[in-house]
Amino acid sequence: MAACVFCAIVRDEVDAQVVHETGTTLAFLDTRPVFKGHVLVIPREHISTLPDLPTHLLPEFFTEVQHIASTIPAALDAQGSFTAMNTVVSQSVPHLHCHVVPRTKGDGLRGFFWPRTKYADGEAAEYAERLRVALA
Repeated sequence: MAACVFCAIVRDEVDAQVVHETGTTLAFLDTRPVFKGHVLVIPREHISTLPDLPTHLLPEFFTEVQHIASTIPAALDAQGSFTAMNTVVSQSVPHLHCHVVPRTKGDGLRGFFWPRTKYADGEAAEYAERLRVALA
């Protein structure tokens, strides 16, 4: 889909801090992270929502989500992670994406209110590199 920013990232037409990729998925830093190191995992193919994801892609998609979620704590000195996805409502980009967010006890995240933060200059690249190394 030409107008989809995530499809443009897959086609390498829009810059993103890619942290991992497989033949069917791409994982990159969210530009408006809940916490630094917040990763989005998407299918390379334009699929709008989880109900639209073909059954044969479910294992590969969720294996990648699991891989990212299990790697984040050690890579980013977090205690755990939070994974979530929206379907239509609150889905800022109409391309299936799973949020994988590093968590630490007392980090202030409550319920489904997701405050956003920003990276300082060069900081996103540092976080992306830490994740790339850990995911390799």
